[in-house]
Amino acid sequence: HVQLVESGGGSAQAGGSLRLSCTASGYTSSSFCMGWFRQVPGKEREGVAVIDSDGVTSYAESVKGRFTISKASAKDILYLQMNNLKPEDTGVYYCAADSPTARADVRTLYDMYLGQGTQVTVS
Repeated sequence: HVQLVESGGGSAQAGGSLRLSCTASGYTSSSFCMGWFRQVPGKEREGVAVIDSDGVTSYAESVKGRFTISKASAKDILYLQMNNLKPEDTGVYYCAADSPTARADVRTLYDMYLGQGTQVTVS
């Protein structure tokens, strides 16, 4: 049974930082392409960041230079470090696992498995 559980969301001031974590169970996350989606009310869900099984990363233009995706493979934990937060970063962030052969392309990130989401609010 594959499960992804996010944590670390909350509120922050503009210019502040938050770190999201995603703990995977039921499979070895290091062999999968993993990423983060963001859902803002009234807008389509967008891929924010992705990291493949080789450690190659890809980011949405809106977060480049501010967000960093990484993983602690030994612990099956995926992270999203979010710095210099902006009000437009507000939304529900979902951890996703794509297929093991998926490329690190945030535009084609697919949610073969998806977490329950964590709210991020920037004011």
